[in-house]
Amino acid sequence: MTTTGEARAEGLTGPWWWARWRSAVLDGTLALVSAVECGAEGVPFARDAGIPVAAGVVFGVLAGSTLLLRRMWPIAVVLVSIAISPAQMGFLLTVVGLYTLAASELPRRIIAALAGMSLLGTLVVTFVRAQQDMTRGEVSNLGDWFVPFISITASLGVTAPPLLLGLYVGARRRLMESLRERADSLERELQLLAERAEERAEWARNEERTRIAREMHDVVAHRVSLMVVHAAALQAVARKDPEKAVKNAVLVGDMGRQALTELREMLGVLRSGDGGAGRREGASVPLAAVGAAAAVAAAASRAVADEEGAVGEGPCLSELDELIGQSAAAGMVVDLSVEGEARAYAPEVEQTAYRVVQEALTNVHKHAAGAKTHVRLAHRVSEIAMQVENEPPPEVSSASSARLPSGGNGLVGMRERVVGLGGVFVSGPTDAGGFRVSAVIPAS
Repeated sequence: MTTTGEARAEGLTGPWWWARWRSAVLDGTLALVSAVECGAEGVPFARDAGIPVAAGVVFGVLAGSTLLLRRMWPIAVVLVSIAISPAQMGFLLTVVGLYTLAASELPRRIIAALAGMSLLGTLVVTFVRAQQDMTRGEVSNLGDWFVPFISITASLGVTAPPLLLGLYVGARRRLMESLRERADSLERELQLLAERAEERAEWARNEERTRIAREMHDVVAHRVSLMVVHAAALQAVARKDPEKAVKNAVLVGDMGRQALTELREMLGVLRSGDGGAGRREGASVPLAAVGAAAAVAAAASRAVADEEGAVGEGPCLSELDELIGQSAAAGMVVDLSVEGEARAYAPEVEQTAYRVVQEALTNVHKHAAGAKTHVRLAHRVSEIAMQVENEPPPEVSSASSARLPSGGNGLVGMRERVVGLGGVFVSGPTDAGGFRVSAVIPAS
C-alpha cells in the first residue's frame, strides 16, 4: 500500500517550516556549527578590518546562523554566503547553501545565476588571497601559473561538488515524488476498478436470480395450472362419471410427476453450477484489491453462463404438440396451425418459443377457461413467429371454479425472454374481447 498525499500531509509533525523534527535538529546542528565557524573566522576579520573583535565575532555568528533558514529561504542563505566571502568566512555556509539551492524546486536559471555568483566570488577572493600570500613571501614563487590555478581549483572545489550533489538529490526527490503520485493514481484506479467489478458481480447475481425465477415460473406455472384445472373437473364429475374422474386423476398424477421431473432438473443445474462457490470465495476475501472483485464478477458471470447453457437443454418446438395436447385434455379447444418448413433452431430460440406458447396457454387457463384458442407458428427465412390468441370465454365454464391465482409475472417473463434474444413481443386484448400474444424471434 502506497502512502497517499493525505497520509503524507498528516505526517508533517515538525515545528514551523520543518516537515519532521529530525530535519529541524539537523538544520539546528548545521547552523550551530556554521555560527561557531564564522564566529571564529570573525576574529582575524576584525583585526584586518580594524574593528573590535567582539563585533567581528557577533557578525560571524549572525551570518553563520542564517543556515537555519536554508529550507525556507535558500536564496537568502546563498546571498549571505556570497556577501561574507570577502571576509574569508562561511565555508560550511557556502557549501550547504549551494547544496540546498540546487536541490530545491527553484527555476534552473536562478540556481545557475546564484551558483555563478558564488563561483565568481570565491574565485576572486581566492585569487586575491593567493596573490597576497605570494607577495608577502608566505608561499614560494612557483610561477605565474600558480595563482590562477589555485584560484580556479579552489573555487570549483567549493562550488561544483555541493551544486552537483544538490542537483542529483533534487532530481531523485522529484522522481520519487512522481513515482509516488503515479502509485497513488494507480491505487485509486484499482479501487475504482474493484468497485466496478463488484457492481458487475452484483448485476450478474441479480441477472442470475431473475433468470432462475423466470425459468422456475415457466416450469411450475403451466403444470400446476393444468393440475388445478383437472382437479376442478375431477371434483365436478367424481360422482357423475367415475371413469372420467379416474382419467382426470391419472392426468393430474402425470402432470405432477412431469412438474417434479422438471424441478429436479432445474435444481440439479443449480447444484452443479459453481456460482455459489464463487460467491463464497468472493465473500471470504475483501474487495480492497481488484483481483478479489474480478474473481467475484467472473464467478457470477460463469454462473449466468452455466444457467444459460442449462436453458438450452430445456424443451423444444418438437414438444409443442404434446403441450397443446395437455391443454386439450384439460378441456381447452386449441387450434394449431404451422406455416413454413420446420427446421432446427438454436436451443435458446426453440426454448423461448416453447415457453411463450406455454405461458400464453397457461394464461388462457387462468383468465379465460373454456375459451377457444388459436396457436399459430410461422417458420420464416431469418426468424420464427408465434401467436396465441383466445376468443372471449364462455359465460359459464366448468373450470371457472378452479380460481387460478395470477402472479402477474407471465407477460413480463415472456417479454424478457424474447427481447433478450433481440426479438419483438406484443400482447394485449383483441377487439372481439379475447387476448392475443405475439412474438417474433430472430433465427440466428
